[in-house]
Amino acid sequence: MKTSAKIQSKENSLHQKRINIRIKFSFLSLLLFSVLFLSSKVTFAHCDTMDGPVIADAQKAIAQTNVNYVLKWVRSQDEAEIKEAFNLSMKVRVLSSEAMELSDKYFFETLVRVHRTGEGVPFTGVKPSGTPIDEKILAADKSIELGNLSPLKDLVPKDNMPELTKRFEKVMSLRNFNVNNVEAGREYIEAYVQFFHFAEGEVEGHDAHSHGSEGNTASGIHSSEAHTEASGHTSHIPWILSGFFFITAGLFGALYLKKK
Repeated sequence: MKTSAKIQSKENSLHQKRINIRIKFSFLSLLLFSVLFLSSKVTFAHCDTMDGPVIADAQKAIAQTNVNYVLKWVRSQDEAEIKEAFNLSMKVRVLSSEAMELSDKYFFETLVRVHRTGEGVPFTGVKPSGTPIDEKILAADKSIELGNLSPLKDLVPKDNMPELTKRFEKVMSLRNFNVNNVEAGREYIEAYVQFFHFAEGEVEGHDAHSHGSEGNTASGIHSSEAHTEASGHTSHIPWILSGFFFITAGLFGALYLKKK
């Protein structure tokens, strides 16, 4: 009986060790995933945030009951989906305060998702107000607001200022378009994108990603994430490393447990 009890105790101890090992592997995997996620998202895509220009235009569209405020942010082939989401939201939001909150959230998320799809970047949700944004993006937005490049003066190399000024002037010349002229809006966004790309330091290869065709004009908003992807898909590196870690951890864990 004592021998049997010792064997049972040993088996229980071994079983507990295996559970502890699994917990440790799970914890380490989750920890590394979190670190990689945060390191790849130090600054989130501006258009993904509640403080960004896409949501700002969505709020204007709702306030003015005019979907044309947001159509410049999506491709022409995606207009129908946005119009449908907008009409549904406008019908539902008048029912109650809760319905208003939910319908607005539905419209915001649909708009950002479709916009991000046009960029070729995965939709990861609409980030809350206060989400960290790259200082150059904030400065570029401030420059447009003020009508001069003073916010970017100390953030951009002096040698780049002539080209930046040229792009900025084009943005300003197209800024006052009629909101109901969606094509004019997309032309503005095209110039806006080119300005932000250069302000962030994307000099090489910008022509190849200028989104000049109608189908892509609205797809190139100035997120750091989208720019990184366009210039070499380096934003995927943390996820690839994460995948390798999970596979390696799983194999080592299986081998360890098998030996035990």
